[in-house]
Amino acid sequence: MAKYFSYFPSTRYKLTDDALGLDVLTNLMSRFKLEESFKENTSVYYKYDIRDGDTPETVAYYAYGSAERHWMVLLYNNIIDPQYDWPLQFKSLTNYVDQKYSANNYADTANTGVSGLVWAKTTNHSYYVTETTQFMDTVSTNTYEIDSATYANVTTTITPNEITLKSGNKIYQSNTKTSINYYQYEEQENEKKRSIKLLKNDFVFSLEEELRRSLQE
Repeated sequence: MAKYFSYFPSTRYKLTDDALGLDVLTNLMSRFKLEESFKENTSVYYKYDIRDGDTPETVAYYAYGSAERHWMVLLYNNIIDPQYDWPLQFKSLTNYVDQKYSANNYADTANTGVSGLVWAKTTNHSYYVTETTQFMDTVSTNTYEIDSATYANVTTTITPNEITLKSGNKIYQSNTKTSINYYQYEEQENEKKRSIKLLKNDFVFSLEEELRRSLQE
């Protein structure tokens, strides 16, 4: 990040009352923002899936030949907190879930000694029903999120319901229900962070110049 802040203008500020003269500091109040229309332009970026072990620095080194350009990775993807806006590795995710849900140990009963991770893996977060319809060679599937009470009353169709039309053609309908626990929910949210956009190399120097020009104005 040192390289990124080197683009920021300097300002003079007196740090202490007894200091002689003014200290020269980097003005961190300056701001630089990319236009949304630029970030959404498919001709200037490509998709990249973050792998376990990747960091903004290693991705920047891979993409731009310098770990110092990791600010481009963060800025282009609106990543403010690299610790939690970046996908966590398996061990870090389990630790995060354990800490996040530790207070829920006591939601229903007295102190059971159950960890937040165990609670998250044994407590449902969301419920779904999937309805499948087949007419001749066409199959359509729709999944809906439902509440726990509705979920309890949904009967899974083992043998599809059969409806015969006047034409003699048949429609087959069935439904299944599923649920995910809190740990699975956190896994899904973590996976959503894996797909990011990387600015193409053709525009790297232009972005650096734009950053320098914007912050020095």
